[in-house]
Amino acid sequence: MNLKERIAQGEPLIGSLVTMGDADVAEVMARVGFDYLWIETEHAPMGLERAQSLLQAVGGRCPCLVRIPEKGEVWVKKALDTGCDGIVVPQIRSADEARQIVAWSLYPPAGQRSVGVSRAHGYGMAFQEYVERVNDDLVIVLQAEHVEAVRNIQSIVEVPGIDAVLVGPFDLSGSLGVLGQTDHPRVLEAIETIRSHCQAAGMPLGIFAADTATAKRYLDQGFSLIALSMDAFFLWQSAREALTRVRDG
Repeated sequence: MNLKERIAQGEPLIGSLVTMGDADVAEVMARVGFDYLWIETEHAPMGLERAQSLLQAVGGRCPCLVRIPEKGEVWVKKALDTGCDGIVVPQIRSADEARQIVAWSLYPPAGQRSVGVSRAHGYGMAFQEYVERVNDDLVIVLQAEHVEAVRNIQSIVEVPGIDAVLVGPFDLSGSLGVLGQTDHPRVLEAIETIRSHCQAAGMPLGIFAADTATAKRYLDQGFSLIALSMDAFFLWQSAREALTRVRDG
């Protein structure tokens, strides 16, 4: 099964963010055994040219999603043209925005994605094969990470073409006036609202988890698409732990 089919079945999937923009880092992360990788272009200092290089380094070892910098048509089509398995779109706040993302992502007649020959199409050598299958294979993940998304979540999850809704707890906490307090009662209540509506609609649900304990808690709550930490966290946490052990004997 491809990533889209595994998400639809509700299989617990554990991925991680690639933020460092280095091909070696992406290749190492792809060899670890994650179910998917999330290539980060919203907050990481890299553009889509670098993201495409990371996809090439991964070399098909692991499905890859690209989080685009913002919810715009140009970013959607340019990210998809890199040949990624799908996109993560930040800051979706309404059903209208969700419908627009789906339309920009799918080729006609299902949507209105424009055509440009790129790596996704084998630079032209696999053009027909790609356009015939991609609407069925593409993963579209929309982020609910603002209080407006919480208020509109029932209508958002009813939009056809969405593969998963993924909670961004840190931005959500900021929109609720408690930045960084992801365990604050207001944040937990908002996450629970998103969770209950997604599960009632049969919408696969994801979330970012900074550590393993948090990830396990979310899995127990029915979240199936977990974004576990990121390359930079793994690097400094492992380095600090090793250094501390040596110094402390």
